[in-house]
Amino acid sequence: MSTSPRKSTTPGDRKAARRAATDRMRQEREQAERSARIRRRAVVGTASAVLLALAAGVAFAVGGSTGSGGGSGSADTAGPLVVPANASGADGTVVTYGKADAPHTLEVYEDFRCPFCEQLETTTGPTVQQLADAGSYKIEYHLATFLDQGLGGKGSRTALAAAGAALNEGVDKFKQFHDVLYANQPDERDDAFADVNHLLDLADKVPGLKTDGFVKAVREGTYLPWAGQVNKAFDKSGVTGTPTVRLDGKKLDVFAGGKPVSPEQFTTMVEQVTG
Repeated sequence: MSTSPRKSTTPGDRKAARRAATDRMRQEREQAERSARIRRRAVVGTASAVLLALAAGVAFAVGGSTGSGGGSGSADTAGPLVVPANASGADGTVVTYGKADAPHTLEVYEDFRCPFCEQLETTTGPTVQQLADAGSYKIEYHLATFLDQGLGGKGSRTALAAAGAALNEGVDKFKQFHDVLYANQPDERDDAFADVNHLLDLADKVPGLKTDGFVKAVREGTYLPWAGQVNKAFDKSGVTGTPTVRLDGKKLDVFAGGKPVSPEQFTTMVEQVTG
């Protein structure tokens, strides 16, 4: 039986193979380090540093991301600053939900791409709203886009701009759209919120939201500069992670054991602060 001759390897071949293996390991290490940095930027601000081991350096973003995303609509964020109707706070960078004369204020700091924000909103979120509706407190939303810089893309900012268009239609419309975004949040590494067509599809879930003005504002990016201003205000707040929740200035530990507290636990925390 004849056999094919075995190809001999030269010292140069072996050197090239080792160099290729070294390059491959270096690339894998760099990818792992990048993933670790991304996870650090998505930490839960109210969870313990031991549980998350990632507490520092989260609120570092300034302005917006320049990453690309799918869908139509303007990507220009250098247009004129248009503040949505119904915005509140300094320079219109806060969204206030609830009764204006509520005796207490719940501050909520979030990023629409933050997976921990999604966990909190889809579990304890309805109770947070119910207490606001009952007049226990009003909610002040302080929103960020830092995950665009940490993960690449522009989903946080595009979603925030669309939320600004919803706010322009009414605070209740903003709150409903806010909840829809979290209920349909993609994986934080998926920049699906950068696609304005996808955001407009999600807006169908909010009755009466998709007015001609809303659709035009989302497609044209009317509130992208405003989203940048809102993120700058977040950066100046001193908050280092999302979600962060404070009641009358007192930070609430809304995560325990790496999971959101139950609605009952949240209600108890509120009662402890408000008396």
